[in-house]
Amino acid sequence: MAPEVSTARSGPDGPDGPDGPGDSRDAGDSRDAGDSRDTRDGAGRLSTARADRGPSGRLLRWDVFVGLLLVLVLLAGSAGSPGFASAGNLSFALGDLGEIALIALAMTMLVVAAEVDLSVASVLGLSSALLGALWDAGWAIETIIPLVVVVGAVCGLVNGLLVTRLGLPSLAVTIGTLALYRGLAYVVLGDRAVAEFPRGYTELVVGDVPGTPIPYPVALFVLLAAVTGVVLHATGFGRSLFAIGAQEEAARFAGIRVKRIKLILFVVSGTVAAFAGVIFTLRYGSARADNGAGLELAVIAAVLLGGVDFDGGRGTLGGVIAGVLLIGLLRNLLMLNDVATEIQSIVTGLLLIVSVITPRLLAVFARRRRAPAPPAPL
Repeated sequence: MAPEVSTARSGPDGPDGPDGPGDSRDAGDSRDAGDSRDTRDGAGRLSTARADRGPSGRLLRWDVFVGLLLVLVLLAGSAGSPGFASAGNLSFALGDLGEIALIALAMTMLVVAAEVDLSVASVLGLSSALLGALWDAGWAIETIIPLVVVVGAVCGLVNGLLVTRLGLPSLAVTIGTLALYRGLAYVVLGDRAVAEFPRGYTELVVGDVPGTPIPYPVALFVLLAAVTGVVLHATGFGRSLFAIGAQEEAARFAGIRVKRIKLILFVVSGTVAAFAGVIFTLRYGSARADNGAGLELAVIAAVLLGGVDFDGGRGTLGGVIAGVLLIGLLRNLLMLNDVATEIQSIVTGLLLIVSVITPRLLAVFARRRRAPAPPAPL
């Protein structure tokens, strides 16, 4: 869970106050159902007091609900499909989530800062196409992988410069670069497929950590998730992201380098997407320009389903991890029951819609629950 962050108003120049002048909202918390109210302490400073510290308030947290829903899917899958809970199937399901999970880490920080990157799947496809073209040209794989990751960072840098320097909305920018980077992938590789990559690398990507059913990409995700969780919820940089998402102008007055931070986030997003493209290519043993097409939908769905507010300023990494696992295991369960791929996409879309609508309905319910009763008639 995200630690509660005080929003005490310390003036426009206070380095740690995420609100600065003007109104504020709880910057470090997850998307709760109407979770705070403004009170003043003895010195007259504005602070945020939790209005739902009781068990019922905690149960209204969206990320808690997603965690409970994940447990329900695990129980239902174990009871309805005998092979669902087997070590082999869970290992396959987790490995199939590797690229989505990695990209979701970077996407979480972006959405918390009230931005989004829809070009991640195209960056993945471009890195796959570049890897295949260079391998087909006789380059060493040890040279190709770092170069591909650098290209992904450059793609993220382009997105970040367009957003931060030209002031363009990230949604519009990354829709445009989504098409641009995918087109570049076809320019690089065309419609052909390149295979026969070094066996040691492909076995590393599809293999498990010795003595466990955990694939190596999942182990890498766990490590990076721990680092991301610390950065997001326990450092000044993370608090700056919540402050930017909650109220960007106030964060700027508080001394936060808003443009620089957003630029860093886009570069990280592109870098991670390119590295995920390397994993994706080696896992399937095939480099294609259309690799990862549509993957951005699953990433965005996992982040929003995990409780990150699309308007920014709220969310927890724990909720996002639960959202990633929920989508992955649910798709795996549907696959085991021979449900068509189209239906699986419909389920993902419905989860995305539900994750946007339901927390807002819960917020309305919580506000009505806290509203004072009307005075009795005389």
